[in-house]
Amino acid sequence: MSTHPAVVAVKPRAPLEIRNVPTVKPGKGEIRVKNEWTASTPLDLHQADGGLLIAEWPHLLGDGVVGPVVEVGEGVDNLTVGDQVFGFTWRTAKEKGHQKYVTSDAFLFGKLPPGIEPQAAVTLPNNAVTAWHTINVELGIDLPWPKPANFSPKEAESPFLVWGGSSSVGQFSIQLLKYYGFRNILTTASKRHTDYLKELGAAQVFDYNDPGVIETIVHARGDKAIPYIIDSIGSLDGSIRPLSKIATKGSKVAVMLPVVVRDATASLEPVYAMDVTENVHWAEGVDVTGVRTHFYLKKLQPEVIPTLLAEGSLKPNRQKIIEGPTLLARAQASMDALRNKEASGERLVWRVSDD
Repeated sequence: MSTHPAVVAVKPRAPLEIRNVPTVKPGKGEIRVKNEWTASTPLDLHQADGGLLIAEWPHLLGDGVVGPVVEVGEGVDNLTVGDQVFGFTWRTAKEKGHQKYVTSDAFLFGKLPPGIEPQAAVTLPNNAVTAWHTINVELGIDLPWPKPANFSPKEAESPFLVWGGSSSVGQFSIQLLKYYGFRNILTTASKRHTDYLKELGAAQVFDYNDPGVIETIVHARGDKAIPYIIDSIGSLDGSIRPLSKIATKGSKVAVMLPVVVRDATASLEPVYAMDVTENVHWAEGVDVTGVRTHFYLKKLQPEVIPTLLAEGSLKPNRQKIIEGPTLLARAQASMDALRNKEASGERLVWRVSDD
């Protein structure tokens, strides 16, 4: 069997390594893609530093893929060899995003729309899907597709709070809410992102660095509950504790998992939790749930995300391109940038294949 290079974590907090892994032929309903670009995610850091959800080492990383289809399995009729695709793949080693070739189900990919650069497109699949899944499944909001003409949600004028609007999930959440007619989208971010988030659809942007931000948001909501809240950060102290003081009876809160109890430092390992009620008191009548994205409608990536991207209803995240002379150098530099929190409001994107 032929092999190709892949980026792996070999043990917690160790430098990344390159391993040669099998190049898997596509089975029924699958395609094989030559992966040209990927984007690092917080999950990569959580796994590399804390071993989150890793059963055995070494562990392949990544879930974002952009590149040409190089082989098509039986029963695939919507994609052909040579099609440029982008996708969100994660389940087994052959599907991980930080390797030269990715083999996975065709429904996890969509065609790259004309005029969209691959390094921009790779910012979408995982977190646009996450935003949709959070709104539709975790919060129970109807997102009909195709969207009917003159569609308006019954909660269109109600406040909808997205904590961490400049994050990737936050940006896509705001855009999807705007697309479906929500007009009172509240969000938090540092001041430098205010204008951009309003351009994406936010009605009000609150500075989370302001010591009085909780009181400001409580005052803005008045005596009514904020019906829906998305926590796109999932930090115990940075987002969950503040939101527990904002959410009241009647609020539905969706928190991105894992809960980061403690970030990694030079001397301390990170601490994570998967229970969004642990160490936090929520008011009676608050419905809070943790979000894991890996269950979603099969039409999302092949149809919904490419269509919204092509028509401009979803804008890619801004990108910070990570350069380096080798695959390993780029992967490690991106991991270090994640660890050091060097990107704000943009995704860390890097080339996988050089040929």
